[in-house]
Amino acid sequence: MFSYYIKNLSILRKFLFINFLIFIIIGLITILYLNSVQPNLIKAKQSKHIEILNNTIGHFNRLNIGFNQGDIRNFLFSTRFLFQNLDRVIIFDNDYNLIGDTDTLDLDPRSFGETFEIIQMDNLNDQSINNESKKLEKSKKEVFDLNKRVENYALSNEIGKPFTYIEESYNQFILVTLKNVSNNTGNIGYIAISENSLDIKAAIEERENFILRTAILVAIVILIFSIVLNRYFLKPIKNLVDYTKIVKSKSKKETKIEFIKNRNDELGVLSKSLDEMTKELNNRIKATENFSTDLVHEIRNPLASLKSASEIISDTTDKDKQEKLLKIMTHDVSRIDRLITDYSQMLKDESAISSEQMEDLDLKPIIESVVDDFNNIYIEKKNVNIKLNTSGLKKYFIKGISNRVEQIIANLLDNAVSFSKNGKIVSVDLNENENFIILQVSDEGDGFKETDIKKVFDRFYSNRPDNFGEHSGLGLNIVKNLVQIHKGEIDASNSPKGGAVIQIKFPKNYN
Repeated sequence: MFSYYIKNLSILRKFLFINFLIFIIIGLITILYLNSVQPNLIKAKQSKHIEILNNTIGHFNRLNIGFNQGDIRNFLFSTRFLFQNLDRVIIFDNDYNLIGDTDTLDLDPRSFGETFEIIQMDNLNDQSINNESKKLEKSKKEVFDLNKRVENYALSNEIGKPFTYIEESYNQFILVTLKNVSNNTGNIGYIAISENSLDIKAAIEERENFILRTAILVAIVILIFSIVLNRYFLKPIKNLVDYTKIVKSKSKKETKIEFIKNRNDELGVLSKSLDEMTKELNNRIKATENFSTDLVHEIRNPLASLKSASEIISDTTDKDKQEKLLKIMTHDVSRIDRLITDYSQMLKDESAISSEQMEDLDLKPIIESVVDDFNNIYIEKKNVNIKLNTSGLKKYFIKGISNRVEQIIANLLDNAVSFSKNGKIVSVDLNENENFIILQVSDEGDGFKETDIKKVFDRFYSNRPDNFGEHSGLGLNIVKNLVQIHKGEIDASNSPKGGAVIQIKFPKNYN
């Protein structure tokens, strides 16, 4: 059902739907990525906290620091380098009592130096100690929540391992890591370090903002691209589809293809080709209809003659008249047979030509082959000799279809021989000029009788010789069509010495 729905969507909707799916997939991947960013950043901070905790606990054990306010106070002053970049260090004894807090010492751990030095605190005045004691008492109230966490940690199975948690507010992102302190006698206390890791929050917010901006930008780009796609591509394609439907339905509805044809891109070329193909198809349909009408008309004349002759021959007993009528009937049957045969062959040729490929051809050996075949037939049959006049070793290259070129030459020779008298010569001349290969076939017959000689290339041209039963009137028309397929030119004329001349110019193939 879903695939069926997708298949029936327009191209634009398919495009938007696919982009929407991709957008959702990218969004899910982005959410997973953002959810993994914070744990990874916290893990990096936690590893640093653990390193500091382990170093601090190591110093506790190595220096035998007592877990009371005085010793812890001296230790915090002495080991400043351990707590660089930390906001606060808090130490509890084994009973979860607060015994040390860097906030009560008026110290900024981030400004501590890196030199490890034990400083004797005997010279500190009593007033300073009293001030720190008061701050420590105040701090005990502030770290009540942490005290509870330490107690819960001590009673859990996690004791012995570092434990990290987060305290997050509007302008704070505090990362707290705590761990128990133990020596050979057992557990002696707990230490917690905290760091306001706003950089983690800032990094996450930066990524979120970047992704949001990117998503908005991508959405705008997709929207603009969809508008452009619809206006400049999909609408013209839809107009082409409507055009094909109008042509198919033979509707007289106005089409918009003329607007598309003015484009200079592929759609413009496609619309021009489609329009030209449609017009060509319509022309072929009209030509076929006209030709069918002409063929019916041409067959009707010999049929009428045949019918009349058959009616008369049955009523006459005169042998000479019967023989004459039989010749007329044979002539008419031959004429009908020739018409049907040539028409059928012409239809086959038109269908086959569309699938045949042009290739490089040397015209000379093709002509020699056809001339030899005709000489073998007509020198003995009709005593007509066909002479080929061309230079010996020269080659005449054209772009063409070999069997169609043979068909052109054969039709011309067949036409020339049939209109030549016995003992005459048909000349075939092959030469060239700068741009064309020129083929000329001349006979010594009576020539063309038409006032407008160009009409000889029309189908079923009217002014025919007496022996027209041997021809359908399609030969020269077929030759003309084949020459045009080869991008050539054909012309007919009468020779000053008598006889007909057909000249064909094929474009030279320089490859």
